[in-house]
Amino acid sequence: MPTQDIRKRDYSLTGPEGERAQQRGLVAAEWYATPIPRAKMKELMKRKDGPAIRDTIIWFCALAAAGLLAYWSWGSWWAIPAFALYGVLYASPADSRWHECGHGTAFKTAWMNEAVYQIASFMILRPATPWRWSHSRHHTDTIIVGRDPEIVSPRPPVWHVIAMELFQAVRRPA
Repeated sequence: MPTQDIRKRDYSLTGPEGERAQQRGLVAAEWYATPIPRAKMKELMKRKDGPAIRDTIIWFCALAAAGLLAYWSWGSWWAIPAFALYGVLYASPADSRWHECGHGTAFKTAWMNEAVYQIASFMILRPATPWRWSHSRHHTDTIIVGRDPEIVSPRPPVWHVIAMELFQAVRRPA
């Protein structure tokens, strides 16, 4: 059975991997551009406040309803699925709202994006300002070792670290 030489890579932004990525031409790479005509793309990307306000209200109402359901079911076995539902409605939409509002693409109005971004950042325990800069850096050099601070797991994976991340409360940007 052949053995494979696996070297540990430095995923930090200040280590040698960033320089290697630069030398290999991976930094600020050209990404795929869709063949959709520019006018059609602008039409598809037009932002509106209405749908985002509606969806945010629906989300908070569903979250409140799930919270009430969890409260009313406390002390019975029905509390387990009720709190699971509440957890899913709390974390999953907050993460997507954090992402889109951080890019300023959920609402047309800037202050609405900022307000929901701050609320969602709080809900998913991400400090808003450091994560905004980290995420901007992530989109500059996505999945480039030594350049992207948001690579979730190094290769080869460190399994005990991955297992511990299931229980961590706050993930800090690199």
